[in-house]
Amino acid sequence: MSDYIKIKLNIGDRLYPLTIERSQEVFFRDAVKKIESSLKKLEENYSVKDKQDLLAMACIQFAAKLQQNVSNNSLTDNEIDEKITKMIDSIDNII
Repeated sequence: MSDYIKIKLNIGDRLYPLTIERSQEVFFRDAVKKIESSLKKLEENYSVKDKQDLLAMACIQFAAKLQQNVSNNSLTDNEIDEKITKMIDSIDNII
């Protein structure tokens, strides 16, 4: 059974209590640091002062980066089929 802990994360001057697996704590803490850094940059570069708006803007940026990474790392079915066919051909040539 997993070892769960309760933590409080401070994002945009608000506390968010969470129950997470102990092994995931470092990832959550690192994520908060990145979010806070993004909020600070957005606040400096735009005339937005409302924390909710800054959080929404940061969320959009992170979601766009995630979507880009998923898109860059995914292969289409045709590409997968081509790779499998090439591997089968290579194996056939060896045999």
